[in-house]
Amino acid sequence: MLCATTDGDTGKGKRKMAETRYGRYIVTKPKPFKPPPGVKLDPEMVKRAGQMMTRVAYLDDEVVKGAFYVDCVWFREGSDRGHGPHTHDWDEVLAFFGTDPEDPHDLCGEVELWLEDEKHIITQSCIVFIPKGMKHCPLIVRRVDRPIFHFSAGPTGLYSEEKK
Repeated sequence: MLCATTDGDTGKGKRKMAETRYGRYIVTKPKPFKPPPGVKLDPEMVKRAGQMMTRVAYLDDEVVKGAFYVDCVWFREGSDRGHGPHTHDWDEVLAFFGTDPEDPHDLCGEVELWLEDEKHIITQSCIVFIPKGMKHCPLIVRRVDRPIFHFSAGPTGLYSEEKK
């Protein structure tokens, strides 16, 4: 289960979060990956994706009852996220952050993101708002000079997509 240090950084007093009153709201391990409903993925592509990115954290209604969806990953090398053009019946936020503390606005790579029928090349740290019903993707990480932190979130209990 989840552990927390209850007395600063000394390491003494560790206890399981689930044993505390509100510990269930602190999620430290990502949910195992499973494709969205109706999406079938090639096992080789899933294996390759694990080499290109690392899921850091994931939250949804299955992880914490009542939570909305949030997915956080590190991109370590270029990849196609595997999402074809799709829409959602809820708004979504995509964020991309470079990891150069001397220049936090530099993405440290290049990401291609399609919004409707427009191709956008992202080279700066940014947040992208995608209104419900807007067709988006593919999302292709073209180049990674330093790890890129990416998260996506939306006000829905479980992630789903409608192919377009």
